[in-house]
Amino acid sequence: MEYNERLFDYIEAHISAEPESLYRLERLSHLRMVHGRMCSGHWQGRLLKMLTAMLRPARALELGTFTGYSTLCIAEGMAECGVALCPGMVDTIEIFDENEDFLRDVFSRFPHGERVNLMIGDAIDIMPQLPAASYGLIFIDADKRLYPDYLQLAVPLLAPGGCIIADNTLWDGHVTDPKRHDAQTAGVSRFNEMVAADPRLESVIIPLRDGLTLIRRKTNAP
Repeated sequence: MEYNERLFDYIEAHISAEPESLYRLERLSHLRMVHGRMCSGHWQGRLLKMLTAMLRPARALELGTFTGYSTLCIAEGMAECGVALCPGMVDTIEIFDENEDFLRDVFSRFPHGERVNLMIGDAIDIMPQLPAASYGLIFIDADKRLYPDYLQLAVPLLAPGGCIIADNTLWDGHVTDPKRHDAQTAGVSRFNEMVAADPRLESVIIPLRDGLTLIRRKTNAP
């Protein structure tokens, strides 16, 4: 099925509305950032919020904050569960320190920002310092070249039954092109192969936007 403008409009008219605050943040992302299209946006944002509310993670981790849109969607899902069921925070890691002031301003002014703990630095350095088996949800949307490394570091951080959501796992279809040898395509392809081969995990790829993979750590996994 090919998406066209009429179908886009139809979908947006028949899913839950994008909160006004997130609509403003998406517009701000396009105004302030060179690659504004990296913002999760309405469809993916509502899915992230819904999955978070369904999973009820006590704590969530995000790799790649960008402008905080997806961060706030995860925080919104946690807030909907209530403090008793989702008492924790969304720990989000952003490598570009020039974005820090922008992000702290966003989280101070936008709904559910009080649930966000922003960490500036390289996820590869920060993740080994985080407590094992403590996250019910991990969202990966950072450097595609490092997706295999993120996976290896993320699985030990997952609580039994916890889930990883990985963005861009179809990488504009490049993962099926044998002529593509760039580092980003290679990273995403290797990540997909590792997920499929890991007996501790079960997964499904959703062809939403640029591909979204849902990965669950089995409750009986070592």
